[in-house]
Amino acid sequence: MSETLNVDPAELAKFSDLAHRWWDPESEFRPLHQINPLRLDWINSLAPLAGQRVLDVGCGGGILSDAMARKGASVLGVDLAPKSLKVAQLHALEAQTTGVEYREVSAEALAAEQPGSFDVVTCMEMLEHVPDPASIVKACAALVKPGGWVFFSTLNRNPKSFLFAIVGAEYLLNLLPRGTHEYARLIRPSELASHCRAAGLDLQQTRGMEYNPLTRRYWLSADTSVNYLFATRKPADGA
Repeated sequence: MSETLNVDPAELAKFSDLAHRWWDPESEFRPLHQINPLRLDWINSLAPLAGQRVLDVGCGGGILSDAMARKGASVLGVDLAPKSLKVAQLHALEAQTTGVEYREVSAEALAAEQPGSFDVVTCMEMLEHVPDPASIVKACAALVKPGGWVFFSTLNRNPKSFLFAIVGAEYLLNLLPRGTHEYARLIRPSELASHCRAAGLDLQQTRGMEYNPLTRRYWLSADTSVNYLFATRKPADGA
C-alpha cells in the first residue's frame, strides 16, 4: 500500500538521516528546540493540555509530543520515518516521560481507524513536506472530536519567505540543513485557510513567528509573512 501514502520518500530519507540528532539542542534541530516553548505555550493557552487526548501528526523525534505529555496530556505521536520514531521512543524512556507513545502510521490511515478520537490535534512544520497537504488537513479534521482544536504551523510562499526561510536560514545562517524546504511546496495562509474550510475546520487564530539573527531570539507576532501558525476548531455537534 506504500504507493498510496501521502509521503515523499526523499523527504523521509532527509529526516531519517538526521534522526540521531533530533535531541541535540545544538544540532540542525536547534530551531525546533528554540521555538518549542513558544508553540507549546500558545497551544496550551487556547486548548489547555492537561488531561486531554492529543495527537501529534508528523511528530519526528518527539520534541513537541514529549513537551505536551509533560503538560499532562495523553499524547500519541505519529510519523512515517521509523528512525525518527525510534529516537522519540528512546528519549521518552531516557527522560522518563509518561503519557506519550509513538506509532508509524499515516494521518489518513489513522483517521479511518480512529475518527473523532482526539481532543487536540497538532501538525507542526510538516505540511510543507508532503505531496498533498489538503489530505493531511482533512485527516486531522476527521481525527479531532467535535469542539476540539487542530493546530498547524508551516511556511508562507512569497519572496520574503524565500529570502528569509530558505536563503537566510539554510544558506547564510546555517540554521537548517540545506534543502530542508522546497519553495514550491510552501503554503500561503489563504491556501491553508481554504484547506481548513474544505475540511470543516473554523479558523480561530493566526500567529506569525519571527526570528532575530543577532539576538538568536524567536517570538510570536501578527506577522505571518514567513513562518505562521493556525489555530482551528471543529464545530461542536449541533453548532
